[in-house]
Amino acid sequence: MQKSTKIKIAIFVLLVGMGCMLTAVVTDHWAVLNHEVTKVNTTCEAAHFGLWRLCKKVIYMSSEHSVNRQGCGPITLPGVENCTYFRHFTPGQDEEIFEYKTQKEYNISAAAISIFSVAFMILGSLCLIVSYTTTNKGKQRDYLLKPAGMFYAFSGLCAFISLEMMRQSVKRMIESEDTQWVEYYYSWSFACACAGFVLLLLTGFALLILSMPQMPRNPWETCMDAEPEQAE
Repeated sequence: MQKSTKIKIAIFVLLVGMGCMLTAVVTDHWAVLNHEVTKVNTTCEAAHFGLWRLCKKVIYMSSEHSVNRQGCGPITLPGVENCTYFRHFTPGQDEEIFEYKTQKEYNISAAAISIFSVAFMILGSLCLIVSYTTTNKGKQRDYLLKPAGMFYAFSGLCAFISLEMMRQSVKRMIESEDTQWVEYYYSWSFACACAGFVLLLLTGFALLILSMPQMPRNPWETCMDAEPEQAE
């Protein structure tokens, strides 16, 4: 397989990874929280949240839905939903949403680091666009593909840190003795972030490796003596 074909495949995978990560950043289904249900044929409260918004949903629990379940839900059941945006950088806000200070700090960290992830994706995309619109020669294009690969790898690393911060936020909230939530699980936005992290990190490194000079085929050669690669 030619090098140009490998680079095109890597770029396609990067586009998928960027789509997954952007979807995760702008949606609010990272985690779903459930209250304990003590009575059937009554209402209960469930919630789902992301980096920027929390949505609480009042669900009517009938006997058929509460079988073998301790918590409220599933959240896909019909109910009245009320969403509130986090005021991350306003002191003294979100006290009712975040049950203690450390949880808010973890959530703020996850949101801030996700912004860095998106910024690195933009920088990597700019390098790719410039490399394919202003240069024609293979070596000049490879020169810009190197920083592009590094930016995408950094974006994937930031996505991983954001995922871990969010995971710690949910874990600390559930483990709190004063919490009102008894069940939680990670939803599809979290899965998108995981996919984005893996694709951006691995494909970023792959793009960086593909942009390196061709390795010599014989042990007595140096990189400068290796056969030049065919230009597109």
